[in-house]
Amino acid sequence: MPFSDNELLALLEDLESDRIERKQSFKGDVRKKAREAVCAFANDLPNHNQEGVLFIGANDDGTASQEPITDELLRALADMKTDGNILPLPALSVEKRHLKGADMAVVTVKPSDMPPVKYDGRIWVRTGPRRAIANAQEERILIEKRRYKNLPFDLYPIPIATLDDLSRLIFEQTFLPTAFASDVLAANHRSYEERLASCKMIVSPSDTTPTLLGLLTLGKSPQDFLPGAYIQFLRLQGTDLAAPVVDEASINGTLVEMLRQAEAKLATHNRISIDITSAPTHQKSVDYPPAALQQILYNAVLHRSYEGTNAPIRVYWFDDRIEINSPGGPYGNVTPSNFAQPGITDYRNPNIADVLKTYGFIQAFGRGIAVAQAEMHKNGNPKIEFEVNQNVVSSVLRKKP
Repeated sequence: MPFSDNELLALLEDLESDRIERKQSFKGDVRKKAREAVCAFANDLPNHNQEGVLFIGANDDGTASQEPITDELLRALADMKTDGNILPLPALSVEKRHLKGADMAVVTVKPSDMPPVKYDGRIWVRTGPRRAIANAQEERILIEKRRYKNLPFDLYPIPIATLDDLSRLIFEQTFLPTAFASDVLAANHRSYEERLASCKMIVSPSDTTPTLLGLLTLGKSPQDFLPGAYIQFLRLQGTDLAAPVVDEASINGTLVEMLRQAEAKLATHNRISIDITSAPTHQKSVDYPPAALQQILYNAVLHRSYEGTNAPIRVYWFDDRIEINSPGGPYGNVTPSNFAQPGITDYRNPNIADVLKTYGFIQAFGRGIAVAQAEMHKNGNPKIEFEVNQNVVSSVLRKKP
């Protein structure tokens, strides 16, 4: 529930509070510092269990700076939630409020259930007037703060797995350099178990049971523990499942391995046509725009249900269309009736989303379907069709005429 005007005024005037930051504007390096503040509020190191508030348009003494609060500014502030620089995605709201005779932008940040939260590869915390990168002890405190009963399924422990089932080589040579800034890694004196726990790959430094996220990101053989976590590919010569099979594959491995293999398989079958008659120079075209295939594939891996099902993601390539079926229906704010509508998004697997963003498969959140539809239109393909129920999301991409 939004703060009342009186509550916001009391916070604005509390110059000693570590739940408040004030910025005169949202220009220059304030954009960076504002994200650091959001990250610190989400981590809630002092364990206030209350929202942190960032005021834009306020001086350090709580008076109004008279900064114009435009729609463009409010959109820029809201983008801090989904631009993928703060991971896991913060829960924040942005509103325009009239306080002390002037308009201000108010960003309200809820404490995260899944700390530590990082911005630009660094874990920011705040205690009193201090905002800084977390030290080893502060990071351990954040790990212990996770609210296990409320965690999404991608952070559930997999009791039959052990630490030996995770690849230390992938973690230290691939994941860490991609996920954290180089200066943070250079100053890191944490143990292997502490680093795994900080990245949510195991439960905690003292309980080294791998999480579902850990197995899908670092597992030596993830499908030994998650038998449905693979991609089934079929290329059929015809327009129905009774048609002859031209190519098939069961694509296993970590998230990164599966996506790269699946992308390679899709590229192999995506026919390129060359037109040498209708223009002065030859024109190349493809049956399906690669970016659209990628976005729908990433969505299937990100949003599928890993709980209560051993069904794989199915990619069926027919002569006239491609069908990509993802187990598990829409989640949270997304329903069959509002599915694929702009601005409507939710995450069943928010930590898998973080990993896909870390590795560059996702550039920004909540835009994959819009990007895919735009690429299909640009390439001359029909609009993507979605068949959605509580058990599966099926995406149908039709061939360019």
